[in-house]
Amino acid sequence: MSTPPDRLERPDALARVPAAAPGTPPASRGLGYAIAVGVVALAGLLAWIDAKRDLASLRADVAARLTVADQAAAQFKARDAEIAGDLREAQAKLALLETRLAESQSQQAALETLYRDLAPSRDQLAVVEVEQVLALASQQLAIAANVPAAIAALQLADAKLARLDRPKFGPLRRAIASDMERLKAMPYVDTAGLAGRLDAAIASIDAMPLAREERVAAPAAPAVAPDAPAWSRFVRELWADFRGLVRVEVSDRAAPPLVAPGQQYYLRENLRLRLLSARLSLIARNEPAFRADVKAADAWLRQYFDVRAKPVAAVLASLAAMASVAMPTEVPELTRSLDAARALRVAQDAQAAQADAPRARR
Repeated sequence: MSTPPDRLERPDALARVPAAAPGTPPASRGLGYAIAVGVVALAGLLAWIDAKRDLASLRADVAARLTVADQAAAQFKARDAEIAGDLREAQAKLALLETRLAESQSQQAALETLYRDLAPSRDQLAVVEVEQVLALASQQLAIAANVPAAIAALQLADAKLARLDRPKFGPLRRAIASDMERLKAMPYVDTAGLAGRLDAAIASIDAMPLAREERVAAPAAPAVAPDAPAWSRFVRELWADFRGLVRVEVSDRAAPPLVAPGQQYYLRENLRLRLLSARLSLIARNEPAFRADVKAADAWLRQYFDVRAKPVAAVLASLAAMASVAMPTEVPELTRSLDAARALRVAQDAQAAQADAPRARR
């Protein structure tokens, strides 16, 4: 630390004190020199004390600053050590995560490879499902001639192919549309409804009265005044009973054949068998046999049963409606749709086999 300028200038001022005049005595000259030397020594002492005091203050300030710096450095070292520990822990966790991620990726790749090897593609599944639906529709047509069910199955198959929207499904969709138009052009026959009518007629056979069992309505009893005498009421009742002994009926139809009580059971059972035969012919789409059975059952009802009874009239109306139904002679088959679906499935299986061949070599 430098000495202040004003204090340094004092010795110089004293040094510049003019020398004693030549005529000055020696004692006076010695005293002047001593005073000058004392002043210079005193100024130097004061300067040294001031410099020492400033140096001590500077040392204390530097020591305080060094202490603060050491504390800050210690804090920084502790924080650096903590950060280094956290960094090492984070690096260890990151390495563990990377290892697990690599394992997960390898497992996912293995699962994807296994899935591709075992599970068919979405298009393959769709073609297989469509082929199964078409096979069920063909069975419905072949067994029960259920045209509405077959049309619904074809619409379902076409809707599934339309959702996938693949160009390779074009031939199959055209074949399905062609078979659908052929089925829609066929006359509709409510086979289930006709079978239900036949079942209702069979169930009502036991309740139908025979022609010989019909009863003519009894004549109304003559009105008797409440205040009439007893003999008058007796005569009127006697006359009513006498009139009931003999009944005369005028009919415009031939007399029904007589059926012995023991033969009535066989008559009803034969009629039941006729209607059951008509039901089987309906299911088998045998139109000649169906019409023959319906015609025979109608003739038996008109010949042996009371046509004016409500159960007989209802069965006759049902048989007349059945006889007027036009049954299709031949039900079309879904050959084009089934062939197109099978061809598409075979082509997809061949493509899948070609794609799996390189992986098998590896």
